[in-house]
Amino acid sequence: MTQHPERKGFTVWFTGLSGAGKSTIAEMLYHEFQARGMKTEILDGDVVRQNLSKGLGFSKEDRDTNILRIGFVAELLTRNGVATICCPISPYRQTRDQVREMVGAFVEVYVHATIEELAQNRDPKGLYKKALAGQITGFTGVDDPYEAPEHPELVLDTMVETPEDSLQRTLSRLMELGYLDEDTIMVRGDRLHSGLTDLRVHRTGHVVKES
Repeated sequence: MTQHPERKGFTVWFTGLSGAGKSTIAEMLYHEFQARGMKTEILDGDVVRQNLSKGLGFSKEDRDTNILRIGFVAELLTRNGVATICCPISPYRQTRDQVREMVGAFVEVYVHATIEELAQNRDPKGLYKKALAGQITGFTGVDDPYEAPEHPELVLDTMVETPEDSLQRTLSRLMELGYLDEDTIMVRGDRLHSGLTDLRVHRTGHVVKES
């Protein structure tokens, strides 16, 4: 598809607990933007920590610094016409609101799943189980707070929606808000990994579908 040089940038900010599905939906959305000829980038929390925020810990101050750094980059990209996708946990409401003010064209998407669901069904490394047993401290959603958004542009409930359902609802909301011209899913089947999220990758370069 042709490039749209006049297209304005915006930021889609996925927030939610670890394992809720933020990176999965972000990766799918990235391919949808690419299929539309849009300039797009992903800022994933774990990937950013390895580069932009290397050396930061997990105190509230360090978490806030990490999120504000992501917000700073998101604002630069947005200002330059890039459809920017961010998917850090971003547990604190006030910090997310600071980023919203900074970016302007900001779409907050709350990716919801309960601690019970995550601990029982989406905990391949056993981190939730360890945190619930007190073996890990400072774990978001267990003994460190996660403040859910009060007025997000969209809530995705990944306990009842498939990733495709969540993607479709995201595209439809972006169309309603005037950021997309249409909301048809354009990329089906296996997707090549963007290299920008921490999702697992096949040797073929495709995203591994988690069971």
